[in-house]
Amino acid sequence: MNISNFLKHGNTDGLLLQPLWDDLRAQREFLTSPFLPACFAFLIHLLLCAPFLAFEALGCFWPRINLYRISRTAEPLLLCLQRWVGCCWRIFMKYLTTVLPATALYQRVRIPRFPELAPSCSLLIGEVIACLLLFDALFFIWHYSMHRVPWLYRRVHQTHHQNRITFALTAQDASPAELLSLQMLALSSAWVVGCHPLSEALFHLLNTWLAIEDHCGYDLPWAIHRLLPCFGGAPFHQAHHHIYRGNYAPYFRHWDWLFGTYLGVREEAGSKHGGRTMRRRRRKKSLGSDCVCAQDCMC
Repeated sequence: MNISNFLKHGNTDGLLLQPLWDDLRAQREFLTSPFLPACFAFLIHLLLCAPFLAFEALGCFWPRINLYRISRTAEPLLLCLQRWVGCCWRIFMKYLTTVLPATALYQRVRIPRFPELAPSCSLLIGEVIACLLLFDALFFIWHYSMHRVPWLYRRVHQTHHQNRITFALTAQDASPAELLSLQMLALSSAWVVGCHPLSEALFHLLNTWLAIEDHCGYDLPWAIHRLLPCFGGAPFHQAHHHIYRGNYAPYFRHWDWLFGTYLGVREEAGSKHGGRTMRRRRRKKSLGSDCVCAQDCMC
């Protein structure tokens, strides 16, 4: 680490992250492995889902945990494990047959960047927030399109909606085409923002966690939408899975408010720490009035 470089660029804040970045740069050959992104994404997804599997298991023996469930009751532990194992196997096969080859090819053709200096903490936070906002906008457009174009829904998005009642693993239980499209949106967001590699890595980690939390099926008091009301959280996204329309943005609420697709959900979970039902107030004359997504759609 060359401290004079920080003083020259006026980047003394970057001293906090520079040791970490120097260690990562020393592992450059490992980090540019063509198989690392897919393997890392799959393992991180499983790791971040693990606390919610523990919640599912504990709920079989400690009924108080079930008070935080959004829209389903507790089930026997064996049935719970069968659901998780089945979902995990489907995701693994899609990663093995589609995501791994595609990301390996991308790693081969991309030019890796390893700048000498780490970003400042303020730059890191700013770039991550910018990536999240841009990804949220791109996802809203893509998600809305998949629900409005019949062949897109059937061939790309319908697989994800086989889970009407979601749990953490289902965040990536989608068709291979949808998994690749979401990878492209995330990579494009980081590219447009012009992220430092460290900022991009943090964005991908946070993106994975937010998707898991959206699908976890629990309205927990420490969830991010409880701390930051601009996020929709699990109740927001569970409403989308329950009635197949509206709430198209993945994380934030503002795009659905602006385009009239916000479902106006009032959850018992919001007032009674996780009720089992969701009351819906449908907005008239909204973009969600001509849904073509499913036969049992409740639009």
